[in-house]
Amino acid sequence: MELDTRSVTSEPASPMNSPEKEKMEVSSELSSPDSQRRDNGFFERGIKTVLSIRKSKRSLKKERRKEDTGTWNAKRLLQTLMSHEENKPTISNSVEKIVEICEPIEAKPLSVMEIHELIQKRQLLEAFASIKLMEDETISERDSEKYSDNPQEFVRKSKDVDLLYNSITNAIQSIVEGTLEDPTLQHTLLTSMVTLIAREEAAHPNTDNASHPGSDLLGRPRKWREKWREAINESARKRVLMAPMASREEATSWLDRHLHFLQENLRADLLKIKSSVKKCYPEEYQVCDTYVEAFHNAIASHLQELSQGPLDFHELYTLLDWVANTYHSELFLGHPELKPEVKTENLSLLLTPADWDKLKNDYIASAKGKIKSYFGNILRLEVTEKWEKEVHSEEKENLYHDSLSFDIQTIIGQHVKLSGAISRSLETKMLELCMAELLEFISRFEQEFMAWSTAQDSPMFVPYLVAYINSFHDLMSGLETAFKVNTEELQKILATLTRNFTNIFLTKLRTKAQPLLKKILTKNWILATERPDSLALAVSQFSKHLQHMREPLGQELLHEVHKYVVKEYVTQVIKPRWKMNRDTRQEVSRKMSREASIIHNTLIDQGSDADWLLPAISHIANIIGEKKKDKIKAYVKELCQDYPDISFAAGQISNTNLLQTDLGKCVFITWRGRQQRQNYDKRMKINCCCGCFC
Repeated sequence: MELDTRSVTSEPASPMNSPEKEKMEVSSELSSPDSQRRDNGFFERGIKTVLSIRKSKRSLKKERRKEDTGTWNAKRLLQTLMSHEENKPTISNSVEKIVEICEPIEAKPLSVMEIHELIQKRQLLEAFASIKLMEDETISERDSEKYSDNPQEFVRKSKDVDLLYNSITNAIQSIVEGTLEDPTLQHTLLTSMVTLIAREEAAHPNTDNASHPGSDLLGRPRKWREKWREAINESARKRVLMAPMASREEATSWLDRHLHFLQENLRADLLKIKSSVKKCYPEEYQVCDTYVEAFHNAIASHLQELSQGPLDFHELYTLLDWVANTYHSELFLGHPELKPEVKTENLSLLLTPADWDKLKNDYIASAKGKIKSYFGNILRLEVTEKWEKEVHSEEKENLYHDSLSFDIQTIIGQHVKLSGAISRSLETKMLELCMAELLEFISRFEQEFMAWSTAQDSPMFVPYLVAYINSFHDLMSGLETAFKVNTEELQKILATLTRNFTNIFLTKLRTKAQPLLKKILTKNWILATERPDSLALAVSQFSKHLQHMREPLGQELLHEVHKYVVKEYVTQVIKPRWKMNRDTRQEVSRKMSREASIIHNTLIDQGSDADWLLPAISHIANIIGEKKKDKIKAYVKELCQDYPDISFAAGQISNTNLLQTDLGKCVFITWRGRQQRQNYDKRMKINCCCGCFC
């Protein structure tokens, strides 16, 4: 409904009442004890009194047919009432003063359009006074049943009053919303608005007017203080949305930049509120707290919307970190210049527990793919930058070293640390995720490395194997120390990896040693056309890198190499070949002893501690080169003393030829185990092979 532009006039007073009589009645009524106890209603009663006086004076002037007219101005009445509030005179004197001022002036209230113009000019106090006069007059006329025959006129005037009050409400909201937008703050405008709110609250106490028709439009409290608070909330919402926000296509760091602009702009707003706006309000308004709460709610709503959108790994972390670490820090609400007015202790959670948990879960889910990608890059670089180019492993403190452990610990450490800065629960989840991805990565790495080592015979195989075993050992120790993590599952995985690496190492060793082992006791070997250190050199070249493996793994693997070579050597010696004469057997014995010494010394120099393997080949060599049975038995006895596990077989051998043939087998069985020895015992009773040295 549009505002009515017609003037609001008063009904003429009764000609039966003279001005002097009416003044006496008003003075008597206002000076009564009951009236003095209701001093808070002075404003409204004073206006009604003036209206009554105005009606009487108009009636008298009409009878006397006087030509002179005057204009009554609501502003003069407002100034009179304001003077009363400031000077606090007695009620009767104030009314007499109002009467003296108004007596020679014709009472004429402002029109709706004139009041509307006052509102547009932000002259809200004057506009409110005129609207209140219009409202009181309408209520008075309603109570006198003036509109019983024309209720539509009452509705029209009531709606005019309501629309004018709504215009002031809109003006209040506009002033509040413009407070932070206008760089030049108008203190007088804010102060006038606060005065206006106070006068409206005094003029419209909370009363129930529902008994009168249309009472929902007249005399009701306008609750402008609540509208003021709503305007602050709306202003905060708009200020939050004003922070620049680029799209993901325009800038990869769009969210980080948006949150930075948000905190910078709103911090400046809060500084303005503390230094300027707060001065315009009474203490009861708690302006700083009201604005902080409004900004807090607006930011919470904005972040909730952001968290529902598609965010990648880095964007999720940016949002989590801003909420957990930036929001309350000195970069924003905790800025030193905002203290002590800006308080954050009583603020609610910026995000609800459900939204916060969702954000953390989304972050962990996104981190899973990111960690897998990081580990995948590590493996890819090992293949392309190391294996394919055959780059030698680094050596540190006499140990082969690979960056694998450092890279993995760095990735895990960074993500766990960043997550821990947000919350302890997120730190735990991130560590669990990293450990799960690490176990999966080690399995993939093992498969890739074994496939590569099988596909080609690279001289860098053993150095890489040693470096990786060292690195994974360092990784396990580092994780235990840095994160106190349970590495039980990791230990199992690494034990399997080490065993598989050891097996493939021994397989490659057999591949290199078998051609040389098969030459033992061949004609070329007997005729010394083959160098006696050929086998030792081949084994040494392959196993020398084991001395750069972390103990005790390096020594244990070298021990296996030593045992394997001796065992395979003896196996080759006892294989049936041809009959040899005495001179040949003695030459074979000497050559075996010499090779046994070379092999033993070479592997001991590399770090093997298998001294117990030294007599094995020597005992067999002595038996082969000896003719006398007594000495052969003595050598057998020495052999049984050095290797007790084969003593049971010696008692079953009845002739020297068989003894010379099978003692080597007994030495071979020493490394086979009890069940295999028992099976061999059964075979010996059934079928004995013929001697090969007789």
